[in-house]
Amino acid sequence: FFSIIISLFLISSSNADKIRIGTEGAYPPWNSKDASGKLIGFEVELAWQLCRYIGQQCEIVEQDWDGMIPALTSKKFDAIMAGMSITEERLKTINFSQGYADEVASLAVMKGSSLENLQTVESLSLSNKNAAKKTLDQLTKALAGKTIGVQTGTIHQNFLESGDVGNVTVRKYKTQDEVNLDLAAGRIDAALAAAVAFTDYAAKSKKPVVLVGPTFSGGAFGNGVGIGIRKGDNSSTVGKRDAKLLKDFNRAINTARKNGIISELAIKHFGFDASM
Repeated sequence: FFSIIISLFLISSSNADKIRIGTEGAYPPWNSKDASGKLIGFEVELAWQLCRYIGQQCEIVEQDWDGMIPALTSKKFDAIMAGMSITEERLKTINFSQGYADEVASLAVMKGSSLENLQTVESLSLSNKNAAKKTLDQLTKALAGKTIGVQTGTIHQNFLESGDVGNVTVRKYKTQDEVNLDLAAGRIDAALAAAVAFTDYAAKSKKPVVLVGPTFSGGAFGNGVGIGIRKGDNSSTVGKRDAKLLKDFNRAINTARKNGIISELAIKHFGFDASM
């Protein structure tokens, strides 16, 4: 009887020490699944490396994007690594580690679209709205009357619904895969997401997807991608663990950056160094 109790205690302690990390598994090349259903991608590989630096075992948990933050706050897992940009809005609910990668966004259309030759600046930072006004006005005129697809609950949806590019028709989808499919099928005029999400889809599907307009960053697009962690404090055991986990991840990211691990994984999955 006592041996059973001891065994159960050891199993419980082992599970308590294991870091559970939530990811979507449907946002390649950040995170996705292979043919066998195994979670793969830049963030999955990075997660294993970070846990190794922290010195704890980790488990990657699949979670739908629209339930990601609620699942974290309800303790389904301990951290989020799902291409989630650090934004002021999200910081009201959860904490973030320092950024580990940049996620510039871009509009995409199919070859032959009337938007294919959209002429704007090469990159657009929304950190200074006044400096960005001329380009935003150009985009407002070009996108008038267009239907643009985005994944729901993203910075891309927030930007399109902010009014910065006029009152465009926004069509929301549960996953990025659904956005890509409707874009390729001509059911939407354009789509907005991380630029690498479109280049990855084009390479794998052989569909003539074209990036147009500027790449977007800053402002509504956040300050890079970081690890989402519950807001921890010293008032409870769980709160202390969350606060410690934030410090541990920040140290691990610093180590991974200094050792060139983040750059190496970014180049492997994105084709360029997206490390911060």
